[in-house]
Amino acid sequence: MTQLVPRASVVDTLRVTGSVIAPTVAKGVIARRPAVVAVEERMDADHRAGRLLTELRGRYGHGPLLLSIPGRDFALILHPDHVRRVLTGSPDPFQVASLEKRAALRHFQPHGVLITRGPERTELRRRNEAALDTGHTHDHADVFIGKIRDEAGDLLRRVARTGVLSWDDFRRTWWRVVRRIVLGDAARDDSITTDLLTRLRMDANWAFAHPNRPRVERAFASRLHRYAVRADPEALASPEVQSQMPQWLFAYEPAGMAAFRALALLASHPEQASRAREDAGDLPFLRACVQESLRLWPTTPAILRDTTEETEWDGRVLPKGSGVLIFTPFLGRDRENLPYADTFTPDLWLDGRPQHDWAAVPFSAGPAQCPGRDLVLLTTAQFLAALLERHDYRQRDGKRLDPPEPLPGTLSPFRLSFDAVPAARPVSTRSR
Repeated sequence: MTQLVPRASVVDTLRVTGSVIAPTVAKGVIARRPAVVAVEERMDADHRAGRLLTELRGRYGHGPLLLSIPGRDFALILHPDHVRRVLTGSPDPFQVASLEKRAALRHFQPHGVLITRGPERTELRRRNEAALDTGHTHDHADVFIGKIRDEAGDLLRRVARTGVLSWDDFRRTWWRVVRRIVLGDAARDDSITTDLLTRLRMDANWAFAHPNRPRVERAFASRLHRYAVRADPEALASPEVQSQMPQWLFAYEPAGMAAFRALALLASHPEQASRAREDAGDLPFLRACVQESLRLWPTTPAILRDTTEETEWDGRVLPKGSGVLIFTPFLGRDRENLPYADTFTPDLWLDGRPQHDWAAVPFSAGPAQCPGRDLVLLTTAQFLAALLERHDYRQRDGKRLDPPEPLPGTLSPFRLSFDAVPAARPVSTRSR
């Protein structure tokens, strides 16, 4: 008789639901709810979830651990080797377009590559990679860098008047950068389009439980269509990729959160800030800082898959049609296996350790890896470089980062702000 992978008891399933699944859903998987994130920051919710999953791994083994949720079985991934298997085995037998993902993303990107399957997915993935120049420095990189530095300069002029860099000011400028890169310069101040997207993303947080808003969806799609047909030659938008543009806008917002948290890390680690200020070329160290920010505080807290066939795990079986859950805040901060779990260690990303151990996958990995990875790292690193060129930052508000104390498991970007002061050794120019 075939044995199933270990199944959690009812009590343990309820514990995982209360400490892992419910907080993840509550803070907003698609669009963050700042008030909930603030509560979870005070509770250090992700560290609490990690302690529970460590306990369960010690009791049930390395997993996967099957959770019997009403109407759905979920396999909880507890070991990096299994992360590797799931991600390298996507989209078959580990389907990217999971049931929950389709329910959420239908609200604002019903034809996006993340929720399509078969030949349609293959074609959409090809278009994404071509538009984003996946794996390369984008053909428009110099143009994009000019836009980034232009907007960062405008932000710094405002900061010079107050001496303070807040999340609200950072976010406002970040969205201007994103709209110029994705939609074109004409969209710089078009907050209506991105506000419509935010409204739809807030609906998407509820997945199955919220009805679609056809009028809002049509208004958003119509505005994107106007930018696509204009086809600004120095932007990503075009008619061929209009169905993918919502995903690019959506993915770029949490990238801004990662960059702002990276600034908090650099503000609390002056020696690393000095290294960042001296970074040159394609800014490998600043890219590493952003990836480290994403390891410490993932902007994609849950990677979901569905099994398209029965799979075997160490002689035990996971049934076809099971959901698969990779809880990234646990695996990237696994205190049992990662000596650097709770420390700011950007050199990880320069020596390749995460690629080897599969504990941290900020852009996913394998065939379904985020095709915008290179462009996101270019944008975030260049934006941070511009901010750091002539300024040092000292944390003013928000959860304190006090090395060598372990870094908190949850850090809200919404509550962070910094005092900006002239740098002791400003960098006048950077090679690109």
